[in-house]
Amino acid sequence: MDILLVASAFNSLSQRVYAELSDQGHRVDVVLASHGPDAVRAAVREMRPDLVVAPMLKSAVPEDVWQEHTCLIVHPGPPGDRGPSSLDWAIAEGATRWGVTVLQAEAAMDAGDVWADGSFPMPPVGKSDVYRNEVADAATAAVLQAVRRYADGSYKPRPQSDPGIRVVWRDFFRQELRRIDWENDSTETVLRKLRGADSQPGVRDELCGREVFLHGGHPEDRLRGEPGELLATRSGAVCRATRDGAVWIPELRPRKSSGDPAPFRRPAASVLAGFPAPPGFHGTPGSSDRPYWLPEIAAPLELPQDRTTWTDIRYRQRGDIGFLTFSFPGGAMSTTHCRRLLAAYRYALSRATSVLVLGGARDFFSNGIHLNVIEASNDPAGESWSNLNAMNDLVEAVLRTTDRLVVAAVGGNAAAGGVMLALAADEVWCRTGSVLNPHYRNMGLYGSEYWTYSLPRRVGAETAERLTTEALPVSAATAEGIGLVDRLLPVPAQEFPGEVERLAAGLAGEPDLTERIAAKVTARHADELQRPLAEYRRTELARMRAIFFDPQAPYHALRSAFVRKLPGGSARPLAAGEAR
Repeated sequence: MDILLVASAFNSLSQRVYAELSDQGHRVDVVLASHGPDAVRAAVREMRPDLVVAPMLKSAVPEDVWQEHTCLIVHPGPPGDRGPSSLDWAIAEGATRWGVTVLQAEAAMDAGDVWADGSFPMPPVGKSDVYRNEVADAATAAVLQAVRRYADGSYKPRPQSDPGIRVVWRDFFRQELRRIDWENDSTETVLRKLRGADSQPGVRDELCGREVFLHGGHPEDRLRGEPGELLATRSGAVCRATRDGAVWIPELRPRKSSGDPAPFRRPAASVLAGFPAPPGFHGTPGSSDRPYWLPEIAAPLELPQDRTTWTDIRYRQRGDIGFLTFSFPGGAMSTTHCRRLLAAYRYALSRATSVLVLGGARDFFSNGIHLNVIEASNDPAGESWSNLNAMNDLVEAVLRTTDRLVVAAVGGNAAAGGVMLALAADEVWCRTGSVLNPHYRNMGLYGSEYWTYSLPRRVGAETAERLTTEALPVSAATAEGIGLVDRLLPVPAQEFPGEVERLAAGLAGEPDLTERIAAKVTARHADELQRPLAEYRRTELARMRAIFFDPQAPYHALRSAFVRKLPGGSARPLAAGEAR
């Protein structure tokens, strides 16, 4: 069928639905509803779709469109649930299970007939993590089922007046409901409020006399202080005391009205570094990355099992297998992130193992360089350059590892340099719900991270050219089909780490493992003779340097629009007919 996706943004769910509908053989185009109702009408007139699907929509489909075409809306709540903040309410009320509904558009919000639905367990993680994983899994399955039912022509959707459907209206989840009472809220309550707003909209609060939004929350088991007191920093996050414990907050966002030149999410410690020190603190700021008046308390790389604290990089070993896991907010990796992960990787290489698993956590693997940190820098071009070189150093270290097998375990989405980081490994294992974007074009970049070496050697020169120029999302199944991924793991997000460990044990026990490792040495030597890695790097970086240090290059405007959520900053939508 010809299917038109109408979305407020071409976000993770929209990309997942696009990729999996395409895998089913449908011809799919995308129009952004954020461009206005006339843009939607124009796309419908041009494409004349058999079906309209809205995976993520913040505004109503124009009435003349849904009256003339069947329009299916994805609602992140069970049948009967209505309102704009369904998932927020589910987290706030401590729901252990939740659901998604695919319903037909009509005049009343979320009141249309139900074409399909699904349910899922609610894990104790942030809203955006649940959305990209459990919600996306259930929503995509429901959309595919609804599309099959529509194509069949015999299915009659259920009206929400059905006696088995309980209708519940949930109002917009306002900041007043998210407010943290540091004096009285328990740590559990604080974490629930932070997790319910981790990506958007954040929890409005005050730090050092300035209004900010708090993004993300993780428990701390040892540090304590007066409720609301800032206690320490760690790897860009800040620790704040609660009534009965403490929490780590990875990111802050200054209010737009604060006058801060960078009013967008970035590492909490770097935001605090620009704030005045509290009364009683004396000294001279020594870094723009963290406040000098708070101690930096590191966590051990090999964190004991009895610890419950936040750290974004961990190493553990099980016999002959090393596991180096990392999880950065939004999958973005700043210069500092890359350098710390490289140091951890070198530590992992110092351990006696035959298999090293890189990644393996649920949610994002990596999305490459950190555009928010770059945009906030006093020298965005220079920071772009530093960040890219740090990313290249990390990827090169993986490519040059010849004394063991390296597995990239991709539990969530990956894009740009993050995909190339995975491709540097010997094997790429990918959860079936992941979406890959192996390209740089949408940000006006040529790309680096040795992609001109890694991508063609896996998928061939022709497919590499197509992937990087079309700049379209790729499902995990398609990625496996073209050689981008070696093994699919068809498990829920919560089960991904355990399945990775099980499969890694099998890999470490394979009788030909020693021969495979020896073959790596030979292959790397042959590739180096044909064309040194340094040459790939020089060529790619020459192209990237020309972009970074050209003030007129589209990259700078695209980056700024993306980070600041301005028009033109979303991932490139498809013009009607382009995907064909």
